[in-house]
Amino acid sequence: MPGENLTRIEAQERRALIDTQSYEISLDLTKGAEVFGSRSVVRFTATPGSSTFIDLVDSDVREISLNGEQLDPAEVFAESRIALADLQEENVLVVDADCRYTNTGEGLHRFVDPVDDEVYLYSQFEVPDSRRVFAVFEQPDLKATFQFTVTAPDAWKVISNSPTPEPINHDESSTATWGFEPTPRISSYITALVAGPYESTFSELTSSDGRVIPLGVYGRRSLWEHLDADYIFDKTREGFAYYEEKFGVAYPFAKYDQLFVPEFNAGAMENAGAVTFTETYVFRSKVTDAVKERRVVTILHELAHMWFGDLVTMKWWNDLWLNESFAEWASTIATAEATEWTEAWTTFNAMEKSWAYRQDQLPSTHPITAEINDLEDVQVNFDGITYAKGGSVLKQLAAWVGIDAFFAGVGQYFQKHAWGNTELSDLLTELEATSGRDLSTWSKKWLETAGVNTLSPVITEDVDGLITRFAITQTAPADYPTIRPHRLGVGFYNLADGTLTRSHYIEIDVDGDRTEVPELQGQERPDLVLLNDNDLAYAKIRLDERSLETAIAHLGDISDPLARSLIWGAAWDQTRDAESPASDYVDLVLGNIGRETESTTLRTTLAQLRTAATLYVDPTQRDATRLKIADALWDLAHSAPAGSDSQLQFVTAFASSLVNSEHAGIVGRLRSGEESLPGLEIDADLSWQLLVGLASIGATDAATIDASLAADNTSKGAEFAAQARAALPTVADKRAAWASLIDNADLPNTIVRSAAAGFVHPNSVGVLGEFVQSYFDMLVEIWESRTYQIANYLIVGLYPTALGNTELREATRTWLNENKDAAPALRRLVGEELADVERALYAQALDAEEPDPID
Repeated sequence: MPGENLTRIEAQERRALIDTQSYEISLDLTKGAEVFGSRSVVRFTATPGSSTFIDLVDSDVREISLNGEQLDPAEVFAESRIALADLQEENVLVVDADCRYTNTGEGLHRFVDPVDDEVYLYSQFEVPDSRRVFAVFEQPDLKATFQFTVTAPDAWKVISNSPTPEPINHDESSTATWGFEPTPRISSYITALVAGPYESTFSELTSSDGRVIPLGVYGRRSLWEHLDADYIFDKTREGFAYYEEKFGVAYPFAKYDQLFVPEFNAGAMENAGAVTFTETYVFRSKVTDAVKERRVVTILHELAHMWFGDLVTMKWWNDLWLNESFAEWASTIATAEATEWTEAWTTFNAMEKSWAYRQDQLPSTHPITAEINDLEDVQVNFDGITYAKGGSVLKQLAAWVGIDAFFAGVGQYFQKHAWGNTELSDLLTELEATSGRDLSTWSKKWLETAGVNTLSPVITEDVDGLITRFAITQTAPADYPTIRPHRLGVGFYNLADGTLTRSHYIEIDVDGDRTEVPELQGQERPDLVLLNDNDLAYAKIRLDERSLETAIAHLGDISDPLARSLIWGAAWDQTRDAESPASDYVDLVLGNIGRETESTTLRTTLAQLRTAATLYVDPTQRDATRLKIADALWDLAHSAPAGSDSQLQFVTAFASSLVNSEHAGIVGRLRSGEESLPGLEIDADLSWQLLVGLASIGATDAATIDASLAADNTSKGAEFAAQARAALPTVADKRAAWASLIDNADLPNTIVRSAAAGFVHPNSVGVLGEFVQSYFDMLVEIWESRTYQIANYLIVGLYPTALGNTELREATRTWLNENKDAAPALRRLVGEELADVERALYAQALDAEEPDPID
């Protein structure tokens, strides 16, 4: 039996046999807390006499009829498939079933608000989960129209892809029925259903083609007071205007709703005209500017998908990268050029680029155009290659062909392929036409090969300090030896009046192992040379010796935030690559981070500082390093401007880095109000973050956590409470947390995610060794018995990375050697964790000035 998987070959064979026209889907949401009724009428053409299957998961099927003939569900329905034989040229299939609600964030998710016991539903169908709600040919190139009819409590709101109709009320049962108009031809994974007593507010805008587009913002009643809908409407209008101008194509759907839904796994999902967002973006407490900016980028990311992904859709999931990478690139340029967040490219460098470089150096790295053999492959491919490397390469492509030619080509692509399915070559054809460049070599080197290159300067000067030679060398890892063409900037920075400011800049093409740059001969050698200035290229960079000395002494003096971010990134890359001791990185951060002004750069660097202290420093110096960091973070919090973003970040970083009772005392007094920092409000979320820190060091107990939850009996409070309980450092507390996650399959997705984060807190390193064998013993069973999202949270989230020792490395290698027949996607997840431990051991050896660890 195929289980719930679907291979690319099966999808191609099915597409060759059939074409879908329409779905009429009737859903009954009044059948209780476990199941809902689902009736699908599917119209499709087929090769006469052929056989295929339609997808349906985890359902109790009552009736199946094909072209008027009743089929026995017991004979034709097995696992996730309904067999369809002896098809006619024109076919009508009817499937009537009860389907199950989930609490995993997949399919139709059901949530009960602990504040008021109201029920909220939302759908999440990407990659293969519309089949959890209705019978469907679950693959992106079988587009159709979708007409939803939904029966639900009459006090609810019901939202789908088409504009919401007036419901027909059934007064005797306090229910109502909403009959939506059919959608345009779209893929099943971007259909949507959201239902419940959501609050809402509305606005509108005028599209470039003159249509009035209704706008809606929705959220839970208990969070509604915190939802700043006017700001969301403002950013949406800015995005609409930007995209319609740059793409030259009007918004393709009839309305645009944005719905903030509970217990969401991702940041958002691009359902056509009905985008769902995580409630993390509903700010009930003070959040950092990094989170505020990320919300704007996410809003514009999903809006970009209305064209790239929804209007024009990939044929198969191997082009998922193009869907997500384009939205990453487009949302960043739109944020930088159309909103007040003008430093969005700095954020992209600090966050996305660091993610991409890490992913591209894992053993599981893959070409941007990945080979996706089945659904399990695509599930694990929502990664730093698909999003961040792809977005980085598209930025380079835009620089390579010219931004105007790039947008013109994209516009032609939308016009030519509207409502259809495409492959990468379809986009490159249009870009070649508008730019006049042959992109075949570029595509082969950038999209069909894996790995990240490293660029280093070669500089010689005469006795007067004038450059006599300037060259750029390019290297590639042995496993992925491709040398690529790059479009990049070279910046010269000089120190004057206490500030490092750019004094000279050129933009060049780099290719081959060594590229001579004669334009820079005769220039005075600057204090700092920065390769890839403006961050056009996707490559790691190295600093020459003089530039490195300048950066270490004056990183905080660099005036340009993007240049600072590039140097922060270069320092981190050298630390991860075991070319520079982790202790030096710690000193660099502590000496300069207090002057960093960009919130995401600050956030990313603090996370990397924690990783360096936990994994990369000499283990014999780890406790002393962590103590130094904690003391420094508290000092930085004291010296930060009152009420500032940096003050909040330093306080939360301090709370997650506690080492001793003195630190615990400070956090305890902050939380109780006995001690304060000017401008720092201990609001609900910060109070919880402080409590999680106290729990991690054993400075609180379960009773206090329970009391805190009783005082904040919300879904967010429950997540923090789960994290805090799991962070308690005793073996008994860890065993209780382990049992709640592994022995109990009923916890909702966000609680699983939060508890796993608490379980592996670095302060738990003394007891995590007790669970290494249990971890490996549970892997196969968890992978086979839980949904993908829950399995991923457990397998990745519970891996005891903080141990960072040879015992964990050997245990992981042993499991991989003994489980060669395990699912490739599972082996990939475990292999990625092993790679992090192996990298940590090399970094530790360098920091201790020891030989490389024995493999």
